[in-house]
Parts: sequence; C-alpha cells; structure tokens
Amino acid sequence: MSAPAETIWAGTKAPSLAEIEALADAAFAALPEEFRTLCVGLRIHVDDFPDEETLTEMGCESEFDLLGLFRGVGLAQSGEVVSGQMPNAVWLYRRPLLDYWAEHNETLGHLVTHVLVHEIGHHFGLSDDDMAGIEAAADPLETPQA
Repeated sequence: MSAPAETIWAGTKAPSLAEIEALADAAFAALPEEFRTLCVGLRIHVDDFPDEETLTEMGCESEFDLLGLFRGVGLAQSGEVVSGQMPNAVWLYRRPLLDYWAEHNETLGHLVTHVLVHEIGHHFGLSDDDMAGIEAAADPLETPQA
C-alpha cells in the first residue's frame, strides 16, 4: 500500500537555484562530447527571473515569459572571441521553468535539458531539428510523458 499523496508531498519544496543548476550541469555533461567541446568557456547561470533590462529587450509581457537566454557571440555570427568580450553564457530562469513544468506533462530534467540545448543552439545557429537530435543524444531514455 502506498502512502497518501498528502504525505508524499507534505515535505516537498520547489527545487532551489542550486538544484536547477545541478540539473543544468548534469544535462550539459550528458550532451555529446563533440558538442560540448565547441562550448569551451560557456557559462551557465541560474537566476529566479530575468532582470528588467532583459525583459524589456526581449519584449516580454511578464517575468514568466522567458525560460532561458543565450548571451554572447555565437559561432554562426563570428565564432571569434574578441579581447574584452564577455564570455558566452546561458541563463536559465528557475521560476518560469517551474511554472512551465507545473503546467506541462514532462519531467523537470527534460525541461532543463530542452531549454539548455535550445539556448546553446543559438550559439551554433542550429535548426530546431538539429537541437532535437542533440537533445535525444543527451538522454535517449528521457522523453516527455504523454
């Protein structure tokens, strides 16, 4: 006999920034090696929400509209690092990710992997099909639940 749902969830908290970062680090480590080697120097940041400047720049109506963001110079643009240039980085936004997760039928790990691959994909100028292939290679057993 399993425990009642209220008992199972009574002590559960939303994942912290550090826990989302750990999911992102694990997702990145699971990406194909040839993909990761092209991401040398890429930094992954996790914040609760995007800042006001980012929300304005991206035309967001709500702080929940943006799950992640790539900042930097993508390989598709120039690929060459310029002196004084900030390192390429991906931001993942915890609260919008958790909000999206609560409304959809997929695991949090899958969602973090999807957003991370999508944002890194901007670095490479990849198509949605390319990104889906990389995502599948990262964890072929992790699929959205129907």
